[in-house]
Amino acid sequence: MSIHLQRAIENLNRQVLSLGGLVEDSVLHAVRAVEERDDAPAQHAFRNDDAIDAMEVEIEEECLKILALYQPVAADLRFIVAVLKINNDLERIGDTAVNIAERAVYLAAHAPLHAPFGFAEMGEKTQAMLRMSLDALVNANPDLAYAVCARDDEVDALNRDAYIAVQDAARAHPDELEALIHVLSISRHLERIADLATNIAEDVIYMARGEIVRHRLEEFAPNNDN
Repeated sequence: MSIHLQRAIENLNRQVLSLGGLVEDSVLHAVRAVEERDDAPAQHAFRNDDAIDAMEVEIEEECLKILALYQPVAADLRFIVAVLKINNDLERIGDTAVNIAERAVYLAAHAPLHAPFGFAEMGEKTQAMLRMSLDALVNANPDLAYAVCARDDEVDALNRDAYIAVQDAARAHPDELEALIHVLSISRHLERIADLATNIAEDVIYMARGEIVRHRLEEFAPNNDN
């Protein structure tokens, strides 16, 4: 690898990590806004959105410039391809955090629900998956990435539980239907963030091992010998 390519890749890695940190911050504040019924954390997530969008564009442009200037191959090429995909997923997570924050603002402005669904566990698991996927990226750790993928079913199950809880609450308190729809939407958005964190983990596996595992994760086990 030429010294110029090495420096470009190191700079690109720093950019992606900065974007990941900002996205993680948005999710944290969006979830906090829901749990605390507080408008202030939601506003924090809103303010991050423009910066996330700008960074996503910068990273994509940097990837294309590296491809054009240095024509990387093998592991370097896999890294660039993975970053292009991860970059897009991080921006989508940022957008999803904004969607959660918007619904948190609505709920904070209305009376508490009689049978609210507790988002503490779902929010914690979703944020843990995102944090682990970014750690896997930082350390090029495919085993950690596999652990992220293994957690996705847990968040899916909590989303199903939320649907049942909202359905039951709507029957008991039909006057709260509109607010309950916002609750269900928050659950679906959290589940979507978990899916996108899984996408990032799958791209880390590709980057580290050259394996495309999207549709066949069950065929691969973490390699504990590394």
